Amino acid sequence: MSDFHDAFASAFSLIFGLNADLVEIISLSLKITFSGVALSALIGLPLGAAVALLRFPGRGAVVVVLNAFMGLPPVVVGLVVYLLLSRSGAFGVLGLLFTPTAMIIAQCFLITPILAALTRQIIADLWEEYSEQLRSLGTTPARAIPTLLIDARATLLTTILAGFGRAFGEVGAVMIVGGNIAHSTRVMTTAIALETSKGDLPLALGLGMILLLLSLAINGGAYVLGDIARRELR
Repeated sequence: MSDFHDAFASAFSLIFGLNADLVEIISLSLKITFSGVALSALIGLPLGAAVALLRFPGRGAVVVVLNAFMGLPPVVVGLVVYLLLSRSGAFGVLGLLFTPTAMIIAQCFLITPILAALTRQIIADLWEEYSEQLRSLGTTPARAIPTLLIDARATLLTTILAGFGRAFGEVGAVMIVGGNIAHSTRVMTTAIALETSKGDLPLALGLGMILLLLSLAINGGAYVLGDIARRELR
């Protein structure tokens, strides 16, 4: 019991003392996750809206693939990105493997299908509600995409926060393509796994507590935004 007490005491000391390694790991985690989710939103939101409103050959297959890819195992995503960025891979010449950029790409692969699939459903529901009004104004489905994305902004922001939470707690893919290199690609989740295996509980606990607090903040933000969106629809 005293060992756990000492570990928690040391963890709090690291947190409130703004330990340099702790701050570096947290900063890199936030940078990579924000970048990955922002890139995913730029791709996933318009893609989901386009699939919802446009009619084209193979649309049903695209919907099935997007829904299926929502549950992609992170290690599979990591493996695919690793193969693409390795020296013998299609993009090996760029030298991106074991860099923060590779981790951002992996998170983008992981989060984009989630954002696209959820956006498709949100925009499809809005189009069903407002299609007659928009068509009476001479608006085609393609031209309605920006309007509906703006109208659904609160709900879509909740979706983005959900994607952020998914990316922030990810460990498998980022460990494979980042390599968990100290002072370079070590983020909170990979550091927790490493420090726990080494028996360095204070740092692992400190990172775990901060990760938990940030996850609670993200989910709290998603709940508040979802409540705002529901009120707007009334």
